[in-house]
This record gives sequence, structure tokens and C-alpha cells, in this order.
Amino acid sequence: MAELEKNSNKDIRLHDKEFKIFISSSEISIIIENLAKKINNSKIHNPIFIVIINGAFLFAADLLRKVKLPNTEVSFLKLSSYSGTKTTGNVNELIGLSSSVKNRNIVIVEDIIDTGITLEKIINILNEKEVTSITTATLLFKPEAYQKKIDIEFIGKEIPNKFVVGYGLDYDELGRNLPHIYKLKD
Repeated sequence: MAELEKNSNKDIRLHDKEFKIFISSSEISIIIENLAKKINNSKIHNPIFIVIINGAFLFAADLLRKVKLPNTEVSFLKLSSYSGTKTTGNVNELIGLSSSVKNRNIVIVEDIIDTGITLEKIINILNEKEVTSITTATLLFKPEAYQKKIDIEFIGKEIPNKFVVGYGLDYDELGRNLPHIYKLKD
């Protein structure tokens, strides 16, 4: 079923799967406010925020409106590693950076970090471009799934290793527009 269906108990159906509310839009707002404060307090000099799209577009828009660091720039990178509800383990760079990042302080903006495979690929791409520093801000983090030793400086919320959609996150391209984050029903 390709269309989003809603029923009275706020569960949703995307394609062939049922989801229930996991993180409300009001909780998301609080998470973003706290992350922005931490980023602002870090005093990162002359940052370029690299937003990983498609998933992080809503999060990045809300976060960056609250970031008050001087000389802040934004660029985008599109990578893909998911098919359906599972990561493929392969990361493909789809759209590259639109500006030079050499000798710049980078803040990677991710919607969710689970295995860390995509994050590692992004960091490798950026290191080839001779950046000064790299930090990461993610809305969601799945510590149970994380396989890498890369520090994640700004974590909005740790969640269990469950599949989630909404607020930019999708299930085969559906659900990105939802204001809440939903988890797959057991």
C-alpha cells in the first residue's frame, strides 16, 4: 500500500508495515533546542554544516535556525545505504559537496546513526578534502547497532535498534513528512 493511512489510535501504515508514535514532535523540538545549545557552546569556528540528505533535511532546517555560530555555512551530501527497512552495508555517494571544504571545520548533520557505515564513508570523503576538523551532530543514535569507533559529539537521543520513520526518516520514501517519529510495531 503506497499511501499513508492513519487510524484513530495514531498508528500509521506505510506500504506493508504498521508503525506507532515513538517520539512526539514536541519532544523532537526539545531535543533540537538542547543540541543547538551544545553546538553554540562548542564555539566551533567558521563551520560548514554538511547536511546528509534526504533524511536530515527537516532536522537540519530546525537545528540550523537555532545555531548562532558566526560565519556558519551549509552544504549538502546525499548518500544511500538503505533498502526497505535494512541497511545494505554499501554506501553510494549520490550528490557531492557544492563548495570547497579544505581547511574548514565541518559539522556533519545526520538524522540517525546506526551501524556507522555511512558516517565512516562521509568522514573518509571529507578527510580526502583536507578539512581542519570534523564533528558530528545526529538527531538519533542506535548504540546497540553501532559498529565503529568514531566519536559522535552531539547526540540528540539514543534509541533502541528498532526501525523508525517520520521527521525526515523514511520507509521506501514514505513517511518523511510526518511530524512525529514512529517505530515499527512488533
